[in-house]
Amino acid sequence: MTAGIGPLAALLLADGRLPVGAYVYSAGLEPAVAAGLTREEIPALLRARVRTVCVTEAAAAVLAAREAVARDPVDYGPLQRALAARTPVAPLREVGAALGRGVHRLALRLAPGHPAIAALDTAVLPGPPVLRPLRPVVTGALGAVLGLAEAELARTVVYDDLQAVASAALKLLPGDPLDSVAWVAQTASSVEEAVVEAVATSKPSDLPARSAPLIEQWALEHARTERRLFLA
Repeated sequence: MTAGIGPLAALLLADGRLPVGAYVYSAGLEPAVAAGLTREEIPALLRARVRTVCVTEAAAAVLAAREAVARDPVDYGPLQRALAARTPVAPLREVGAALGRGVHRLALRLAPGHPAIAALDTAVLPGPPVLRPLRPVVTGALGAVLGLAEAELARTVVYDDLQAVASAALKLLPGDPLDSVAWVAQTASSVEEAVVEAVATSKPSDLPARSAPLIEQWALEHARTERRLFLA
């Protein structure tokens, strides 16, 4: 069993080369570009995601980590339901479950038989369609098993989303690759605010629920598009 690796876990989970299928996800950039978003507007998209999508997912991961270490038996069901309710667009829930499946496979490899990982089955919501554990829930469970501190877990979740946008920009709106690094660096203060809010979240019903209507609308339109590079 691989457990208690602490700070190294943050680097592992935030590595874009991690084989969990995240390369198929642009964190909303592809549908945004299809709707007319320009390269100059990417920093604004990043800031918007930090304040909405990212803080919710970071808080969900923190709550999953707490559940993983504090409960017997572990039950991620209430958290999965709360997070699904805050992901009102079906295509985004489906993508969240698909990405969660990749992290779940990693968790089964790193911590086979661990009760906090086995308990992820409690996060499966009946359908139709059946909703498998969403990525923040799985990431939080794995983060707890690996000994990742709550703030680092939250920061990792936010950073992963920002890097998904920045990396996708190199394919969708090519330019100087150093711009992508600068865009992420410029979000530092907003990221730390999101981390503080995520760690302060105490229960599933308190998960941040901020609307991101354009991101949600773009996701719906993207789901109907036949020619695309990314799932979302």
